[in-house]
Amino acid sequence: MTVQAALIAGTKVLAEAGIDGAPRDARLLMAHVFGIEPGRLTLVMPDPISVENVGAFNDAIARRATREPVSHILGFREFYGRRFKVTGDVLDPRPETEILISEALERPFRSVLDLGTGSGAILVTLLAEQALAKGMGTDISEAALAVARENADALGVGPRARFVPSDWWNAIEGEFDLIVSNPPYIALSEMPDLTPELGYEPRMALTDEADGLTAYRAIAEKARHFLAPRGRLIVEIGPTQGAAVADLFLEQGLKGVRVISDLDGRDRVVRAQVPNAHPRNDGK
Repeated sequence: MTVQAALIAGTKVLAEAGIDGAPRDARLLMAHVFGIEPGRLTLVMPDPISVENVGAFNDAIARRATREPVSHILGFREFYGRRFKVTGDVLDPRPETEILISEALERPFRSVLDLGTGSGAILVTLLAEQALAKGMGTDISEAALAVARENADALGVGPRARFVPSDWWNAIEGEFDLIVSNPPYIALSEMPDLTPELGYEPRMALTDEADGLTAYRAIAEKARHFLAPRGRLIVEIGPTQGAAVADLFLEQGLKGVRVISDLDGRDRVVRAQVPNAHPRNDGK
């Protein structure tokens, strides 16, 4: 059997399982088996495929047919030009989150806090892009923090990153120029409509088991106490949450509140800034 024949057969299995983008996923899995970039797969298409490789490919196809995410089969996900390890203990980094990264990089910062860091993709990316900055990532999951530490070390920012177990603010001290978060924002009522692939990701990273705004209330309540003067708060949101999250930030005295859309025109990020005076010194 040639590589091409095996690829065609695998693509058919995925298509019959109802996988959107079956040809793309099959190519990614085949390239992974060969340890090459997907763009180079064409070069080996006419070649015979070994028994070992066809077995590994078929195993990967079988896993994908059950709707296991490709990233979990590969063990990594590309984000902002870098490769991040992912497991079932962390949320997959998604392209939409790059909107948050771009907004954060609009201004320099020396210190950054990532609340609910998961894989560490946001914090690690920001530190990699801002060479003089130091940062802290928090999460209530020790397993997620282990993945984040591994990603930080693999991408060369480990010495500038600290990872701390914390339930939002309870273990946080000090002030930060920038606070970022991609918290669980899917409402409980929306969970039954999600794609089966999300069942392989940690539920607590997806939903607050309520209205989807619980995390934003917690973040808004104390953000001013941990932001340096003129420090910024930037969070990712669900596409219907822009006005609600903006109002939460305004209620806490944050300024410059703005809702930012993604490339599809959907609300994706809310940013805000603390006034020049620190809340401990302005009588509030």
